[in-house]
Amino acid sequence: MRRRQTLVLIGLVFVAFCFYSVLRLDDSRLVREPVPGQNPQPPETKNTGENNAGDKPESVQWEEAPRIPGGPRPKPVSGTGSHPIWFLMSDAQREHDRVTKKQSQTLADAVKEYRRRYQLPPPPNFDKWFEFATANKVQLIDEFDTIHDLITPFWGLKPKTIRARAKEALGFDNALIGVAIRNHEISHINGGQEWQRNATEGMMVKFLQYLPDMDLAFNIHDEPRVVVPHDDLTRLVSKARDVNMPASNANSAPTNDFSKTAPELSDKKMFEETKLTRFNVFAHQPTWTHSRMSCPPDSPARILEEDERADDMSKYGVSDLGFVYNATAMSDVCLTPSLSSSFGFFDRPNAFNIVHDLFPIFSQSKISSYNDIVYPSPWYWYQKVSYDEDKDKPWTQKLDKLYWRGSTTGGFSRNGGWRRQHRQHFVQKINAHDQVQIMVNNGGAENPKWEAKQVPRGDYRDFIDVSFSHVGQCDPGDCDAQIQFFDVKDRVEQQDAWGYKYLLDIDGNAFSGRFYAFLQSKSLTFKLAVFREWHNEWLRPWAHYVPLSLQGDEWLEAVRFFGDSSLGNNEAERIAMASREWANKVVRKEDMEAWFFRLLLEYGRVIDDQRAIIGFDPSSAGKKLS
Repeated sequence: MRRRQTLVLIGLVFVAFCFYSVLRLDDSRLVREPVPGQNPQPPETKNTGENNAGDKPESVQWEEAPRIPGGPRPKPVSGTGSHPIWFLMSDAQREHDRVTKKQSQTLADAVKEYRRRYQLPPPPNFDKWFEFATANKVQLIDEFDTIHDLITPFWGLKPKTIRARAKEALGFDNALIGVAIRNHEISHINGGQEWQRNATEGMMVKFLQYLPDMDLAFNIHDEPRVVVPHDDLTRLVSKARDVNMPASNANSAPTNDFSKTAPELSDKKMFEETKLTRFNVFAHQPTWTHSRMSCPPDSPARILEEDERADDMSKYGVSDLGFVYNATAMSDVCLTPSLSSSFGFFDRPNAFNIVHDLFPIFSQSKISSYNDIVYPSPWYWYQKVSYDEDKDKPWTQKLDKLYWRGSTTGGFSRNGGWRRQHRQHFVQKINAHDQVQIMVNNGGAENPKWEAKQVPRGDYRDFIDVSFSHVGQCDPGDCDAQIQFFDVKDRVEQQDAWGYKYLLDIDGNAFSGRFYAFLQSKSLTFKLAVFREWHNEWLRPWAHYVPLSLQGDEWLEAVRFFGDSSLGNNEAERIAMASREWANKVVRKEDMEAWFFRLLLEYGRVIDDQRAIIGFDPSSAGKKLS
């Protein structure tokens, strides 16, 4: 009995001690959910030496992308008689004018230009597409090289293989929207959110009557899904260009028709289930090794020694500051190994569900080394971020600042990974208290000589209003560390951006959905993008927006150039108005539909068993398959 009483007494003492310990627990150890609309107060953190993800701001060592001494440098400027931006603007405008003036005006001209560019006849129903495009005032009738590049590898596969892979992908829970087209109608569509399904269907409803029966797999994730090893991709492209495409081009009078329904296409109201999938899930894990596997073995991204990898800035940067002169090369990950430690997608993407065989997956944007089929984003078509002209302001009433508010999307942060992600890198660097280079005229008005000069970045603090308004996609410790490090502002409305002359658009988990609204506004857009979209041929850097590099040496000078009335302030307003006018001509719903129409005609041909004999030519427009 006494023993039992003793045990009970000990138990009561233990419970009392635990209760007392909880009451004395330091507030900093408690995790609180933030109240929506408020910035949570960051808890105190202690540096144990085990994990520096929660270091206080003053102890954080920011991870800059390495720069190898003697590595490739940006191209030198041809002369110092003018600021490099003047050269870039004039060259861009000249090229834009040249391209717009040479577009085909007739169907016959468009067919001729198509054959000249691609060494192929256009796909069946090209005449219907041309009629649709001209009726909807599409500005660039001939500029569809992106579609050709996307579809070319599929010419290296048998049509039935492509169809089988679409069927396989849709038969498993692979985070896809499945669309089945039968008898010129969408017989069923499933997966994704309702707005995604509605927008995807809405984009194609006007031209369904000209499409063949097919199953389409649309990626639900922001992140791309298909990356094919370089040797496989090389063999596919070689077979396409050396064998299958020439066989099609040899037919001078192609048949303007698609084949009837392929036997394996189900007429059921659902996609047939498959038991296995070739897609692998790597969410919240480093992806650089996977992402570079399609790069050539001799490219900078594939160099075997880490300390010898250097970005080849000579392919896209000009002057000591590295102003971007080639946005396509700038977004080529094969040229830029520093992305492995400076871009969120390669550190830890929020979602990563990939396949290494060539699957026909339609995605809204992609990395250069990926093989997804890019199509116009339903996000844009559905106008998820809209522009309200009534809330915009005249140029003279806007603030002379580069403005951005957003969240820490781009990757998932764990163990301090946020310091290797692009949005955090931009916000940190543009607001840093360090030295920065600007361009100054050391020769005077009569004999200008523009050269780089180092100045305190703080001298131009008034030009910058760039901050986070939300911290997310992170483990609790990393979220707290970012709240401590960054001056997180209150949430704002999207329309507040129109109060500023210069608007920053930067990739998140994939493409940024604000771009079109920014272009349509009366402000000038500055854009940092690695993800590629459907419109890349139609929107020209330095003519319609200011491209920014990944390294960031030129960021402040680009803003200063346009913000300084003695340099380029009038040019800022001119480009802002030109981009607004052009965006209202080339990124409308009608433009997205026309681009999507042509893409699906090309895809419909490449999956057709008779692709070697079908196509369009005015001389055989009435020719049909028996």
